[in-house]
Amino acid sequence: MHGKPKTRKMHTIGVVSDTHGLVRPGLLEALSGVELIIHAGDVGGPEVLEALRAQAPVVAVRGNMDGGPWATGLRETEVVDLDGSLIYVLHDVYAIDLDPGAAGFRAVISGHSHRPSMQRRDGVLFLNPGSAGPRRFRLPITVAILRVEGESLESRFIELTD
Repeated sequence: MHGKPKTRKMHTIGVVSDTHGLVRPGLLEALSGVELIIHAGDVGGPEVLEALRAQAPVVAVRGNMDGGPWATGLRETEVVDLDGSLIYVLHDVYAIDLDPGAAGFRAVISGHSHRPSMQRRDGVLFLNPGSAGPRRFRLPITVAILRVEGESLESRFIELTD
């Protein structure tokens, strides 16, 4: 007798970085309906985390610009487990001190560069949502939506206009 097939839950995650204290109205709109928000650092202040937590639970890491008493509760790295799909979160991808594939991670989320990027290396998704904070140079203002279902990880960028 065969058991019931395991149902895989689809997880929709909002991914944001480098807000630098700015919560754009379009940011909250872009993250509407997500079940979790991952902030990859340079938050800029506790009010940003409070605004995001009004949308969904938040996992955030400390960026190089996050100082002061409010930031002491933020760790430099975090691990998110979505039904066995492990995601490693840090601010600067160049500071990674492990082999994510060998460590069992399906994705690495980082920020710091303010440049949105998405690539797969050795079966691991490397995702930088870009910056949702003040405009820097001519870079776009972006966030990412990550969908995780079983072994499948898909992401897309949303450009914010405000």
